[in-house]
Amino acid sequence: MQAHTRKHPTETVELRFIGPIVNIARAIESLKPLGFVDTSDSVPWREAFPEYKDEDLPSVCLRGSRHKEGLTQRQLSGITGIPQRHISEMENGKRSIGKEMAKRLGKALNIGYKVFL
Repeated sequence: MQAHTRKHPTETVELRFIGPIVNIARAIESLKPLGFVDTSDSVPWREAFPEYKDEDLPSVCLRGSRHKEGLTQRQLSGITGIPQRHISEMENGKRSIGKEMAKRLGKALNIGYKVFL
């Protein structure tokens, strides 16, 4: 007997349609009551922040997630048991974030751990 072993990783989806351009406004308006949001005017993050390279992303995500939660490095250290010095080094790209460390940080910061890898 097969059973689902994993939860789907996301609660949102992106829809794309092909059709007459004259109906685009009607299509968008009919989807809004269902909770869909028009993102056609959004800019990909790589275009908005060209100064960040792929190897910078874990440290930027860590710093941003910590600020979003309103925590200092010392507070995050107390929650996770990770020395504050190590958190500083991770945020400045001087220390890599391993899988176990990412899981502890993700749990403390209410974010999926994979953004730190």
